[in-house]
Amino acid sequence: MKKQKSRYEIFREKVKIILYGTDTILGRMFDLILLGLILLSVLLIMLDTVQGISSKYHDQLLICEWVITIFFSIEYILRIISIQKPIKYIFSFYGIIDLLAVLPMYLSIFLPAASILSIVRALRFLRLFKILHIPQINHQSVQLKEAIDASKEKILVFIYFVLISTIIIGSIMYLVEAKESGFTSIPMGIYWTIVTLTTVGYGDISPQTPLGQFIAAFVMILGYGIIAVPTGIVTAEFAKSSLRNNSVSGKKTCKNCQSQVHFDNAKYCYQCGTELQNN
Repeated sequence: MKKQKSRYEIFREKVKIILYGTDTILGRMFDLILLGLILLSVLLIMLDTVQGISSKYHDQLLICEWVITIFFSIEYILRIISIQKPIKYIFSFYGIIDLLAVLPMYLSIFLPAASILSIVRALRFLRLFKILHIPQINHQSVQLKEAIDASKEKILVFIYFVLISTIIIGSIMYLVEAKESGFTSIPMGIYWTIVTLTTVGYGDISPQTPLGQFIAAFVMILGYGIIAVPTGIVTAEFAKSSLRNNSVSGKKTCKNCQSQVHFDNAKYCYQCGTELQNN
C-alpha cells in the first residue's frame, strides 16, 4: 500500500515546483516577479544615495527595501526546505549570492552603512540565463567557463611574475627618484608601478629625473603587453574549447592520426591535414 504524503511533503513539492520549476507556468511567473523585485531593489538602493531624493523619501525607500528583503529572506528559507539536499544549495554559487542578497539589510541594524552592500543583489540577475533557456548563451557560457578553468594556472603564474616585477621596479624608482617627486617609500614606488603598468596613470606621482622618466616610459610600454598576455591566454583556451564543443565525435575520424576532433564542416584533419571521410 502506497504511503500517503503528509501536508508538509505536499507543501514542499509545490514550493519546489514554483521556485525551481522554470519550465512550469507558476515557476516562470515567480522568476519574472523575482527579477522585477531585484531590479526594483537595485534602483531603490541607487536612489537612496541621491542627496535630494534621500532627504525627502529616505523613510519610504527604507520601508520598501525592508519589504523586499523580507520577501527575499522567505524565498531563501523556502529554497532550503523544499529540496532534498539543502547543504548543496546553501554552498552553491546561487545559494551564496541569495544569502548575500539579504544579509546587508540585517547588518544595517548594527552598521547603517552596510545597507549599501545590498547592491550585490544585482548578481541575482545571473538567474536570467537559467530562466530564458537560450541554448546559444548557455553554450557560450560553458565554453567561457572551460576556457577560464583551463587558463587559470597560466594566469596565476603570470600574476606572480607581475607582482615580482612591480616590487623590483618600485624599489628601483625609490632609489632613482627623490622624495620630493613623491617616491617617499618603496610601497609608494610599488603603488606608482601598479598604476603605470595598468595604464591608468593618475599623475599624483611622477618621476622628475631623466633616468626615472626613461624607466617610466619602459613601464608604460610594458603595461600594454601585460594587458595583452592574459587576454591571449584566455582567447587561446576559448578557441580550443570551441573546437572541442563543435567537433563531431565518431562521424569523421582521420585515417592517418585517428583524431576525431574536427569542426562540423571540416574537410581536412585539424592535426595532420589528411583529407577526412565520413565514417
